[in-house]
Amino acid sequence: MKPPYLPDALVKDKVEALAQILGLDLPHAEQWDFVQSELSQDLQAAPGSGKTTLIGLKLALLAGAWTSRTRGICVLSHTNTAKDEIINRLTAVPDGRRFLQYPHFIGTIQSFANTFLALPAIRALGYEVQAVDDDVYEAAALRLLERRDFSTLHSFLSRRHGGLDTVAQAVFVCEAGKLKVVGPRGSAPADPDTTPSGKQYDRLKRQLAKEGIFRYDDMYAIAEWYLIRNPAIAVAVSQRFPFVLLDEMQDTSDVQQHLLDRVFSSGAVVQRVGDVNQAIFTDGTPATPRASAFPAPLAAELPVSQRFGPKIADMASALTIRRQQRISGVGPDTQIGLLLFDDHSVREVVPTFERLAHAFVPREVLVRNPPRVLGARLTKGTSTTYPQSLTCYLPTHTPAGRVPAQKELISTVRAAAARWAASGSEHEAVAELWEGIRTTLRPALTTTLPSLSRLERSITTTGGQLRLILRDLLMGSSDTDEATWNSATARLLQLLPELAQEPLRDAAALAERLAFTPRLNVPAVDRPVDHDDQDLAVQVPSVAGSIQSAKGETHAATLILECLDRRGNKHDVHETLKLLANGGIQRAQVTVQRAAQLIFVGATRPTHLLMLATHRRHALPYAEELVGRGWSIHEIRDQGRDT
Repeated sequence: MKPPYLPDALVKDKVEALAQILGLDLPHAEQWDFVQSELSQDLQAAPGSGKTTLIGLKLALLAGAWTSRTRGICVLSHTNTAKDEIINRLTAVPDGRRFLQYPHFIGTIQSFANTFLALPAIRALGYEVQAVDDDVYEAAALRLLERRDFSTLHSFLSRRHGGLDTVAQAVFVCEAGKLKVVGPRGSAPADPDTTPSGKQYDRLKRQLAKEGIFRYDDMYAIAEWYLIRNPAIAVAVSQRFPFVLLDEMQDTSDVQQHLLDRVFSSGAVVQRVGDVNQAIFTDGTPATPRASAFPAPLAAELPVSQRFGPKIADMASALTIRRQQRISGVGPDTQIGLLLFDDHSVREVVPTFERLAHAFVPREVLVRNPPRVLGARLTKGTSTTYPQSLTCYLPTHTPAGRVPAQKELISTVRAAAARWAASGSEHEAVAELWEGIRTTLRPALTTTLPSLSRLERSITTTGGQLRLILRDLLMGSSDTDEATWNSATARLLQLLPELAQEPLRDAAALAERLAFTPRLNVPAVDRPVDHDDQDLAVQVPSVAGSIQSAKGETHAATLILECLDRRGNKHDVHETLKLLANGGIQRAQVTVQRAAQLIFVGATRPTHLLMLATHRRHALPYAEELVGRGWSIHEIRDQGRDT
């Protein structure tokens, strides 16, 4: 079938012209091979290799040459952050915005499965979706369990350890073309065919489905079930999207991969990009990977990192666990070293690092991109070992944690407004905000608020007035001015009982979720430099967080703190130093490999300075070997002064 874009879309002259406009340099043959490829392929891209930049360039070229009005490109990523980055790059070029509207799709794998498969399947069953959210589902499931007609199940589970979790985390799986209900361990707590408890467990899950309340993973099972019952849908989707680009492919779960295999097996060009050595979110991967697992054995490679120099590249190459790769560092000559502490100087580690960053990194760089402090574990566990987490080094640090679905409404307003600014779609922003309001108000109502499409539009109706409030929240200053925010939420609280036709309950809890909170003054990347600031002795404070949260970021200076591994048995930096000095990473224990993989992710963030903090006794056996590789050693002595 003829491609839906001009045949000269990716020719050398056009690539060079657009790259020049965007200020991009393409010195490596591997970069050209990917940008100009029009066939299905996998690209194993090293950290800092500029894969996101290449994706943006390729999409911009295709956008300017796309000819079809009914067939589009499908760009999928693992997270909304990655998706938004792609959208931002497209909006930077004149033709890029064409890919932000029909017939194209740019979104997460979850949103793709929902939009084109699961939601149509649910509507075909006659159900109306009220929420797709794990936290909302948990609350609804536990409320339903309290009903008398589920008393047998409640009694049965109350006698089992973690019994309530079995209900709260029940999911659909598709087996032999049927939707089966299982618990978090992959099976139902009792036989659904022969036992009263098992029958009630199955009925509770299906009752919530009828009410339109689902978990995220339910949607993949429903999507697969729908494809099995309607095999022509896969053909139709491939015809609609003849060109598919998957970013951050290494974080795709086995369930997601299985679904994508089913959908795009009918002739679409599928290009997958990622770094399997940064696959830190896929613990559910089966022992025997699928034949389609990323990357394919003959995958193309982009091993050249422009983020850092040869020292970090050498270290990173030794830690490529899932697919060995010799990384070449052509970026700045990053300084790399050890920061050694003893039992009495743990809390001097971060201040010492901040002084080192101030000494090694230009101040204007640090002002734009503050030093980052990372740990694999944020909070202490039950072990008596010290230190074991980031809070051992920074006792006042409060981990942000995962934001629950029933979060403060003001966070939803800010996220929806940012989405509008990025995509230009007012409808998407309003829909996201309304879903946030429905979620926030769910505990305060016995019924569910209607979907956005069911809100009336006339301003004389309750629905029309609510639509005006949604627009005011997104366009006004309510998220920065407390008085304006309080006025808007007060109007909401007046109208919502009219819409639900019942009074709101639990006013205290509701007030907390509707409270105004000022924007956090978090140091931002690309913050403008104050050239009038003459006090160059003032250090730029560091920003702390988990290694996992820093994935995909670029830092000026990074400190990795020694923490206990997930089992609380071994220190991650110590075990990684042992591997770097002695080799044998492929023979190491799985827990050690996982710890080293997290260190790999954190260590490949900085452009100027990388420091690994470890106890002095852990480093001494390997210090001479690492110094020979160009590492520096800094010991914390004399009340925090390093030598």
